[in-house]
Amino acid sequence: MSVRVFGVDGCRTGWVGIVLDGGRVTAVHGVTITDLLEAAGRDSGLACVAVDIPIGLPDTGRRQADVLARKALGPRWQSIFLTPVRPALLTADFAEAVALNRELAGEGLSRQAFALRTKVLEVDALVRDSAVPVVEVHPELSFATMAGGPLAAGKKTWDGAQERRALLARHGIPLPDDLGVAGALAAVDDVLDAAAAAWSASRCAAGLARSLPAPPERFSDDVPCAIWT
Repeated sequence: MSVRVFGVDGCRTGWVGIVLDGGRVTAVHGVTITDLLEAAGRDSGLACVAVDIPIGLPDTGRRQADVLARKALGPRWQSIFLTPVRPALLTADFAEAVALNRELAGEGLSRQAFALRTKVLEVDALVRDSAVPVVEVHPELSFATMAGGPLAAGKKTWDGAQERRALLARHGIPLPDDLGVAGALAAVDDVLDAAAAAWSASRCAAGLARSLPAPPERFSDDVPCAIWT
């Protein structure tokens, strides 16, 4: 019996996901993460869901997961953004969020990080209510693990996209040319990131993945906080 796992990445139109079921690769799309999980068949025996979004939100300071992941990625460290503190994410006002993050973490907050607020809170709610294990991943770390080191080309470049698709194929995830609705609504790099997340999900399900940090941190939300590869 094959093990079904699911890799998830945010995209401009919502969320895109890759389901791995034995040798079968399927892409799905959803406006919300709940929609996405329904499209993936969340009640059809998913063994693990891996999401490229922070899980475990700090009360103060930085998450060790982010610090260690940046070190591991070397020249591609900028692909890891520092997760805002929970109080900053709970306000809908950017200026207030910046002030709260500066007070509690000692630094401001980028527009890019704040723009992910809705998705971070979606996943935060999902983790507390999911019967399926949900873990945090970072696709660039997943690709670096596949390749034995950080990739040279950026994911939005032609060379970077081709290298990532070839790596996935070598590791048993050949992405089909026709991805249906997901292929029409999600950007190329988002699909590739979701597939890399699915690869890490399969490693988690098999007990082969490692976490940064090990063991995971816990904050006041008591959610295990680590990035898995």
